[in-house]
Amino acid sequence: MTVMAHDQGGRPYTVEDLGGMPDDGRRYELIDGMLLVSPAPGARHQKVVLRLGMFMELRCPDDLHVFSAPFSVRTSESIELQPDLLVARDADLTDKLLPVAPLLAVEVLSPSTALNDLNTKKAAYERMGVRSYWIIDPQDPKLTVFELDADGCYGQVADVKGEDPFDATLPFPVRIVPAQLLGTLYNRPVE
Repeated sequence: MTVMAHDQGGRPYTVEDLGGMPDDGRRYELIDGMLLVSPAPGARHQKVVLRLGMFMELRCPDDLHVFSAPFSVRTSESIELQPDLLVARDADLTDKLLPVAPLLAVEVLSPSTALNDLNTKKAAYERMGVRSYWIIDPQDPKLTVFELDADGCYGQVADVKGEDPFDATLPFPVRIVPAQLLGTLYNRPVE
């Protein structure tokens, strides 16, 4: 992942700048005017996103929607993120993006994005007011769940590995087993 704090003119990036980024398979996101550029993800990452998305979609209530990246969450002119997976209220959506915090944001770790997912994005989602933030490690399947407390701060509510289940209540009841998100890739050696 590459992080750039200013454009060539020395000013912070804005969401308008994102429209001029190349269509090159990379993900371009913005946190407080800093541009985050992520390379295309690998097989385990994509399998987890696909299986989790399908699993969540089958259990999603009618007034909510599940989206996978690239789908933008733009809460200001200096913040636009594309969680690997998100859940949003139908009433909050526009045709192009989500202009408010999602109910759930999920990031699946990649070697190039792990530090940002665990720190920078977590802090941004917390400031936005995302009620539940899930981080999934596809290498050694693990799900870590953070939820906002009464003070608006994330507290860790779950850390499950392999075949251990997590029974989520937010944004809707669903049971997640990290190993099942990899399907047959679970038994394949990590390169």
